[in-house]
Amino acid sequence: MTEDLRKKSIEAMKNSYSPYSKRQVGAAIRLSNGKVYSGCNIENSSFGATVCAERVAVWKAVSENGGDIQIVEVVVATEASPPWSPCGLCRQVINEFVAKNCEVYSINPNGDVRTFTHHGLLPNGFDRSALIP
Repeated sequence: MTEDLRKKSIEAMKNSYSPYSKRQVGAAIRLSNGKVYSGCNIENSSFGATVCAERVAVWKAVSENGGDIQIVEVVVATEASPPWSPCGLCRQVINEFVAKNCEVYSINPNGDVRTFTHHGLLPNGFDRSALIP
């Protein structure tokens, strides 16, 4: 895990808007071109409109680079011990833009780290090959 993504994910966690769950989450991703994007969870009183930190980071990356991106590293920061891994919906969104060897780290400010590969978290994930001949 790179130190800059660790720091950015913890910083993003501080910007969380989580008045309902009281659970702050931050995320940072690195693209194959070296650019880094971060995001935080943003809750909504209409719970279905809530957005996870990982998806915010991915959407920022796409909105600034277009859809031809590859995510090579993901760091998710929570206060939880052990740190949470991305939810299923976030795993699927990451899968749309993931590089072949994407590392995913779940961390907390206390220094706990869990390490995964994206494909280990979402084996046989649904992707564009199922839709585009």
